[in-house]
Amino acid sequence: MSPAPTTHVETVDFVMLYIVGISVILLLGITATMIYFVFKYHRKKGHQPVDIHGNFWLELIWIAVPTALVLSMFYFGYTGFRDLRDIPADAFKVKVEAMMWKFSFKYDNGKQTDTLYVPINTPIHLEMTSVDVNHAFFIPAFRIKEDIINNKVTDLYFKPEELGKYDVACAEYCGLKHSMMYTAVKVLPKQEFDAWYDAKSNESTSVITK
Repeated sequence: MSPAPTTHVETVDFVMLYIVGISVILLLGITATMIYFVFKYHRKKGHQPVDIHGNFWLELIWIAVPTALVLSMFYFGYTGFRDLRDIPADAFKVKVEAMMWKFSFKYDNGKQTDTLYVPINTPIHLEMTSVDVNHAFFIPAFRIKEDIINNKVTDLYFKPEELGKYDVACAEYCGLKHSMMYTAVKVLPKQEFDAWYDAKSNESTSVITK
């Protein structure tokens, strides 16, 4: 298996597999129990029904086990969510402006692009706003998504750990051309990113168009 592009990918995938695994086990167990009861307690001639009284220990187990499972799902999900909200103070900041139907990325040095360029192994802090309707910034490969609300700043944090180009999509219906609102995040080696970042606009075309 190839390395994950961010550590958050492993967290999200683990939570997903954990929930699906528990769900499959419960589904098989309940189904098997239902089939067993169908054959064991099917109606028989001469059978006299008997009232079933409560069982304290069975009821306690029935409450405790599902509660523990749900709380464990919440715990693993919350730890992953908290990691995304604890943005490091030294994170590299990029301003994202969403509009019908494109994203625009603005850097502190004045550069502005329609593709997000970031250095590898560097915390990235996106400050996102919308100039019209609501949008959502979604990087499927990173397992992250955040709504972009008109007249409000929303934040998104990630730390890329694999070089490459990853799709970015709008995950909130925003009009007729919503399905065309795609761009990409390109994770570059630190030295290559610094050269692009420090170069003048007309000198950085070769890096941008790769």
